[in-house]
Amino acid sequence: MNGVRADGEFRPLDSGDPRAVAGYRLAARLGSGGMGTVYLSYTPGGHPIALKTIRPELSEDPEFRRRFRQEVRAAQRVQGLYTAPVIDHDTEGARPWLATAYVAGPSLASAVAEHGPLPLPSVLLLLAGMAEALSVIHGAGIVHRDLKPSNVLLAADGPRVIDFGIARAADATALTGTGVSIGTPAFMSPEQAAGRPVTPASDVFALGQVAVFAARGQGAYGEGPSHAVLYRIVHEEPDLAGMPAELAFVARCLAKDPAERPTPAEVVAWCQEASPAPLRQSGSWLPKALTAQITQRVSASAALAAAPTVAPAAPPPTRPLPGPGTPAPTARLPHPGPALATPAQPPRAPGYRHPAPPQPYPPYVQPYGWQPPKPKRSVGRKIAIGAAVGVALLWGAGCVSVLSHLGDSTDDNSSRTPAGASGQHRPDPRPVSFKGINIPRGYWVRFADSPPKPMDEQNTSNASFGKDADFYYDDDPDYSEDQTPVVGTAGDKVVLLNNAEHGSLATCRRVTRYAENIHLSQLSKGSQICVHTVSGHIGLVTYRGTAGRGSPSDYITVDLTVWRNAEPASDDEQ
Repeated sequence: MNGVRADGEFRPLDSGDPRAVAGYRLAARLGSGGMGTVYLSYTPGGHPIALKTIRPELSEDPEFRRRFRQEVRAAQRVQGLYTAPVIDHDTEGARPWLATAYVAGPSLASAVAEHGPLPLPSVLLLLAGMAEALSVIHGAGIVHRDLKPSNVLLAADGPRVIDFGIARAADATALTGTGVSIGTPAFMSPEQAAGRPVTPASDVFALGQVAVFAARGQGAYGEGPSHAVLYRIVHEEPDLAGMPAELAFVARCLAKDPAERPTPAEVVAWCQEASPAPLRQSGSWLPKALTAQITQRVSASAALAAAPTVAPAAPPPTRPLPGPGTPAPTARLPHPGPALATPAQPPRAPGYRHPAPPQPYPPYVQPYGWQPPKPKRSVGRKIAIGAAVGVALLWGAGCVSVLSHLGDSTDDNSSRTPAGASGQHRPDPRPVSFKGINIPRGYWVRFADSPPKPMDEQNTSNASFGKDADFYYDDDPDYSEDQTPVVGTAGDKVVLLNNAEHGSLATCRRVTRYAENIHLSQLSKGSQICVHTVSGHIGLVTYRGTAGRGSPSDYITVDLTVWRNAEPASDDEQ
């Protein structure tokens, strides 16, 4: 999960990101994915590390925690030259995390996207290094399960395979298939796609897929919706057109039968045979543009390490400051005030957990027992306020008289307080349901229509930008590694419910882990999505599938339940 920008800078921490985890100061974001968020941090001695915090949804699953604990212990035994070793971890806390050595290099996915396919010598060194990494990983009793270009980082001295073992922990959780994609469809093995047992040979199949991607810029089974790619992986032969003749052995890695695939050691031997010169990892194994990018990232990481820790800004004064010689008012504090900086923590033995620090008051809360002095008002100010109050009372009496008169001339029903008025609970709107709505790619529907009909606009480049696009189906408007289409709403507030969450108005109001959109690869038949529109409607979308194979058109089929005007409209609508 590479999160460093092409210019060598790191993404700043978001407002919701922690500033430290177990004594490790977080300096920047490196990226995020299905398992969690990765941050750049440093050991007390200043060595950079990549610290991954696990998603709360996974943290709450007991089976995931058990598997995660096992996989972390196994990963600690992996100490290969082409892997990122585990530095520290906490599998028991409220938010599990894992720290590994930081690799100052782009992922293979971003490198190919930015600079194109790698030359043959680089591909051979890449494959040899990855195969050696798999030998070490498999030797520790781990199957990677999610080997893909974004999980291969390009360092100055060779590739690094990352994120091994974590996918196995997530396989057991009840959230699988409901927002957490375990294994990337385009790089799955046939047995993994068919739900059969996964073995080390499955990683060799993914290795062959990564080889084709590195040498040609696209996978061996084409692109498109995930279900179509998975069908080709299981039933069709790989497309190896344009591959260099020296990489002909990659076809054996892509054998349908796991027993016919080579071992990682055989792959290393074939890479050595195919190379005109002895394989030697060095600072020049990559094209110059990538080497310069790695150097830039090393410098950026060093600059962040040297940057001083900035203490939180002091809150603005909420009372007049005492003048010279005036003693400050005493405040009764039930516990110490907030700390401005977290002291550096000493190195810790594996498995050690710091006790939770005391929670300070937020900076805007005044110490208990203290109230700001009330400023004295002048006599003239009192007179003005009194006059204003008198005018208000006279005006209010007139309004009461008028309302009383109107009440005498109407029937009993007109005297009820309107729904939503002060002191009244606004009743929930009645749901309206529609079955079997087909939404072509590039179109959207409006929840106010009965029934909703697909719409589009000629002057929009993507359905997500369409006017009143309450629910759309289109290509991802932003670049991402998952090339499948997306569904979403113009208000960027959708939630993919998990298996334990029953779709209802109450659930859609309670669950607030909003996403801008949801990739089609994350959906399966029956998946439910809560949609919050800018106009205040709430919809529950049940995904039913896509157009059949061979269909001339591309569309999705959904069922829809709408609660109209269920919440206030957003600022864009009002």
